[in-house]
Amino acid sequence: MPESTTSHLNWGRLLTAMVTPFDSHLRVHYDRACELARWLLDHGSDGVVISGTTGESPTLNIEEKLRLFAEVKCAVGDRGTVIANTGSYNTEESVALTRAAEGVEVDGIMAVVPYYNNPPQEGLYRHFRAIAQSTELPVILYNVPSRSPRNLEAGTVARLAADVPNIRVSKEAKNDMEQVRAIAESTPDDYRIYSGEDANTLGVMENGGVGVISVASHVVGPQMKRMIDLFAQGETEQARQAEADLLPVFTGLFATTNPILVKAAIQMTGLDCGGLRLPLVEATDAERDELKRVLETHL
Repeated sequence: MPESTTSHLNWGRLLTAMVTPFDSHLRVHYDRACELARWLLDHGSDGVVISGTTGESPTLNIEEKLRLFAEVKCAVGDRGTVIANTGSYNTEESVALTRAAEGVEVDGIMAVVPYYNNPPQEGLYRHFRAIAQSTELPVILYNVPSRSPRNLEAGTVARLAADVPNIRVSKEAKNDMEQVRAIAESTPDDYRIYSGEDANTLGVMENGGVGVISVASHVVGPQMKRMIDLFAQGETEQARQAEADLLPVFTGLFATTNPILVKAAIQMTGLDCGGLRLPLVEATDAERDELKRVLETHL
């Protein structure tokens, strides 16, 4: 097995999949993005993931993504981890964006299971291998079957981890704890697994994971941090109670397509990250009213 080049990773347990702020003309608001990243670090997050699904990556162009990566990394400095989402359903474009992201000195990259073209496991293996071999940065494999038709199977993850030294992290957004456990058992000891669903955080940790790449941490960052720390310290009963207290928030934020309601929630807490680019649309009045009720009850 190749020697790991990422055994020194110390990204923390709570990373936030950050929204992309827009101005009133739906242009990327880079100053607000930097402000939000710093605010998240002040409120429990150990780092941020830029231009993921929550960051509306399908509607951001290459120039916008690279500027976001660079400006947020400059704003954060060494205070926290900055991960650039560079993956798509096009391997060649993913490789090119990954190389460019490395040039702005982010801490790692994330690559999603290709959506729409639905490659078999061998195609997934070759796709992620090509991306990881184009960079020296640590690579997160992002498995999200709800948005891509194909599950990245545990055997494929194990094969990649064995063959490619800088593939040492997974984000699992599949509600399958047996798969999480299989990944943990079949990968090197320094392999890290993050939950991709807030509600599955403790389940993933219980089965060998380290934490979560979170959406809810935009509005309940300190509470998420406390829940994770309690569980990591062996205070399981208290952690489960903290989880139960947060579940209505998790449910409320995902009552419709993410990030529609998290942007609404951020606005309700006093920050303004602007609207959403089509084909996403603003929350309805009924959705906003219900979300406001949930936040007022549970924050």
